[in-house]
Amino acid sequence: MSMRIVIGAPGNGLALKDALKEHLHRDERVSAVTDLSEPDITYPQVSFRAAQAIVDGRADRGILVCGTGVGTAIAASKVRGVRAATAHDLVTVRGSVENYDAQILCMGQNVIAAPAAWALVDLWLDLRHDPSSSYGEKLAEIEDCEASR
Repeated sequence: MSMRIVIGAPGNGLALKDALKEHLHRDERVSAVTDLSEPDITYPQVSFRAAQAIVDGRADRGILVCGTGVGTAIAASKVRGVRAATAHDLVTVRGSVENYDAQILCMGQNVIAAPAAWALVDLWLDLRHDPSSSYGEKLAEIEDCEASR
């Protein structure tokens, strides 16, 4: 499956975002990379844009980078229908997709070096969520809560 990826960062995540973007452009699993970064963009703005691109069907997944990865995950998850997860290790990256079906991976430039981040993204590109797993029912609970608000 070839994926369309949106990527973005405010100023405090640009170096890691650029390093990941370079790798994504060379990855055969990725059909398109759209960089949503702009000068002076805030982490909420770039997060909302990435999440909306996924909701609108213009992208399959997204990667957001800020200082810690926490702010972008909070902001992106405010867009109805989007789950964003901060992950800096293999167990969390795997769980973010396989268990929680997170469409957006958030990372912190102040937390992880580019080679380690790429190793995680490399795994992330191959991960899929199984809706028939025990987490499928739990995700339905979250979706029901979201729909009732």
